[in-house]
Amino acid sequence: MIYYKDVEERAVKASKYIIDNKSTIRETATIFGVSKSTIHKDVTNRINIINPMLKEQVQKVLDYNKEQCSLRGGMSTKLKYKSLGAS
Repeated sequence: MIYYKDVEERAVKASKYIIDNKSTIRETATIFGVSKSTIHKDVTNRINIINPMLKEQVQKVLDYNKEQCSLRGGMSTKLKYKSLGAS
């Protein structure tokens, strides 16, 4: 767990962590020892004020993660109903 006294520093570090590791909000929150809501606010709102260029890079990773989540969810549902015998 990583603790930061400075909110801006945490926002930058969390953003860089997401970009470097292609990490999700949940994974990043666990690493930084804060809630998902805090990380989300850091990498969407706060980072936009601190470093708009970094915000764009983070947003690309978050968009990709969201796209993958939707695909995995759809596949999971398909497999669930297939195993239950529904067509």
